[in-house]
Amino acid sequence: MTAGRAAVLEAGELLVSDVEFADPGPGEVLVKLVASGVCHTDLGVIAGGIPFPSPGIIGHEGAGVVERVGEGVAGLAAGDKVLLSFTSCGSCAVCESGHPAYCETWLPRNLLGMLRPEGSGDVTRGGTAVASHFFGQSSFAQYAIADERAAVKVGADADLAVLAPLGCGVLTGFGSMWNVLDPGEGDIVAVYGTGAVGLSAVIAASLRHPSQLIAIDLVDERLQLAEEFGATATINAGTEDVAARLAELTGGRGVNLSFDTTGSPRVARGAIDAASVRGTVLVCGAPPLGTEIPVDIQGILSGKVLRGVTMGDTDPATLLPRLIALHAEGKLPLERIEKRYTLDEIARAADDMHHGVSVKPVIVF
Repeated sequence: MTAGRAAVLEAGELLVSDVEFADPGPGEVLVKLVASGVCHTDLGVIAGGIPFPSPGIIGHEGAGVVERVGEGVAGLAAGDKVLLSFTSCGSCAVCESGHPAYCETWLPRNLLGMLRPEGSGDVTRGGTAVASHFFGQSSFAQYAIADERAAVKVGADADLAVLAPLGCGVLTGFGSMWNVLDPGEGDIVAVYGTGAVGLSAVIAASLRHPSQLIAIDLVDERLQLAEEFGATATINAGTEDVAARLAELTGGRGVNLSFDTTGSPRVARGAIDAASVRGTVLVCGAPPLGTEIPVDIQGILSGKVLRGVTMGDTDPATLLPRLIALHAEGKLPLERIEKRYTLDEIARAADDMHHGVSVKPVIVF
């Protein structure tokens, strides 16, 4: 057993408690965390919109150093620095085709905490089991018992406190734009929501040099960041008519590649209405289960496509090294969106994110 502290979610509150971490089981590693980003998916669980057993430990943008490895772990060793992302089975047809974000068992392995490897290491509090294995890691703690497939080894010189958010928010935004929408120089691109996911998508799109790159949000400071990251135009949805401005910017043609990061049905419907002939609207986010987007069938008969995406349709082992390289080249300015908090300040970090005070809170242990 390894003693440590964790933010345990109970009755909608994150309570910092003393817990015990068992040795890692087969296919698992015990990671001493250096930092963990806070993601809107975490906020969805805290609010009760996404089910997860309680009491439990969430958090899924961990970064740390491997302390011990379980049976069968071949690619990692004690002392390795790792970034933690989502987990997958690695053996279903989708995983084998290079799309682990669509693993056939993705939902129970990552969000619901229901599917764990046999012999998996437990986390306990006072001898009573605490749910863990959120995204194969549960990183709101000083240690994580993580799936090997959720861990990506990085260089010994990696600044883990800066790189932690790559595991979900940045990976999702960048990957969704880079892998799925795949803009070219003649495209008109719109990003709805300029949190960590949206700003990462703006950065990815800017590297492809579309003819227009439009960012939409309610917070002027975030829109200013979007401009600095490559947006050619911005729209404040709180003070401007989004539909009218998009029509003006596109000469009435509409947007052919839209990315809605908000999880809001109203925003998604607006993006569909503003899409061009044969335009694509890509949606992500984690609204409560059962949330529906109203679609006018007549309105999409011009070839419009509404498409969903999980984790940017990425393989973390492939994309994370690329993102680290872009950061080293100054093309992915993570420091501009991050704000650091201690574990004891985690409730404030979540509240700051919810109210737009912080784009990407990072818990530093």
